[in-house]
Amino acid sequence: MTEQDNATGLRARLVAAGVELLALEGLHALTLREIARQAGVSHGAPRRHFATHAELLAAIARHGFGELATALGLQDGAGHAATAGHDAAEARARLERLAHGYLAFAAEQPGMFELMFRHDVLAGSGAGLRRTSMPLFEVLTRLVAVIHPPTGEDCASPATVAAALWANLHGLAQLRAWGSLGLATGSDALDPVLRATLDAHLGPAAR
Repeated sequence: MTEQDNATGLRARLVAAGVELLALEGLHALTLREIARQAGVSHGAPRRHFATHAELLAAIARHGFGELATALGLQDGAGHAATAGHDAAEARARLERLAHGYLAFAAEQPGMFELMFRHDVLAGSGAGLRRTSMPLFEVLTRLVAVIHPPTGEDCASPATVAAALWANLHGLAQLRAWGSLGLATGSDALDPVLRATLDAHLGPAAR
């Protein structure tokens, strides 16, 4: 095995260790020392492969975005982006599936979900994280454009509507994680709130 293979293997081990720590203990556990301990290497080893703590965290976040994209059907097993060409009814149905999948991912992997969108924590990583995180938003924007195309100068652009919808979905995920959503609605049922969210941003669906 070459020195490059060893380096690649250790980088993968460090990322895998970070993924496991996120699942077990959450974002607060992702110190360089703890990741190194989890990976079974010296506490100085991560610095030989990641110049900064933020670079290692960004590599862990990229892993999460890959998992989310696969879970949502945005890329196939080979990592190729899925297409998003649909008529309005198909686009609406797909967007609803994406919303359910997004909320399910947030509930199943809360630590990873938090890290992926903590750009304050990942700032300065120099790892091109935007290229990893944007495909989901771009698919959302294309679907919104099919469902609710702008019809005049005063209409919000598909990107603006998609951003508002995404913010709403992210808020639902966070409020549910905190236990606040049920207090506000008097129920743990998410589907009625999700339907209202989609209707508010896209107009009522055909019933």
